[in-house]
Amino acid sequence: MHLMRIFFIGLFISFLGALPLGTLNVAAMQISVSEGIKNAIYFSLGALLVEIIYVRISLVAMDWVRTHKIIFRWLEWISILIVVVLALASFISAAKPYNEKNIHFISALPKFLLGIAMSAANPVQIPFWFGWSTVLFSKKILLPNNEHYNFYIAGIGIGTFIANALFIFGGRFVVHKLDANHQIFNWAVGGVFAVTAIIMLLRIMMKKDASAKL
Repeated sequence: MHLMRIFFIGLFISFLGALPLGTLNVAAMQISVSEGIKNAIYFSLGALLVEIIYVRISLVAMDWVRTHKIIFRWLEWISILIVVVLALASFISAAKPYNEKNIHFISALPKFLLGIAMSAANPVQIPFWFGWSTVLFSKKILLPNNEHYNFYIAGIGIGTFIANALFIFGGRFVVHKLDANHQIFNWAVGGVFAVTAIIMLLRIMMKKDASAKL
């Protein structure tokens, strides 16, 4: 019974954490609209694999995570670069006639590998799960053993996949059901990526300014 509780706690946290608009779920939605559900699912599975690995790292190597912040600073800059390229790709697609093939970031890369690459360059997942896992450890809900870890990670994986499925199927349904203009959709997606890149850059600069004052 306790293991199922851990499973559903991981599922619930993961599901809610994946619902706000972000780089990965918007990219999955865009891929589902322009390249089909199958490619979008492959993309989501690749991103999910990396998230599970990050969660495992945060569980078994918390001290290492604390002392290697420089790695995640580099990942933050890489993540910004990827988001900017995605925004530009969406804007270019929006500016072209509908009958021309949509342009995607590293379009030749298999979508599973693209999901891995984008998720690996998204270090926000580590402090997110580091924080939640710390809370669960402190409340004795999660204990440091493999059985607890496995049920926790399984819940996280399913929760994230369900949330991504909402974007994959929901976004595709809205675009096709309402016969929405694909160019408008690409402008909107590009705008989300552009705003995301700006927010990420501001966060990095604010961290830098705060460190300089100390």
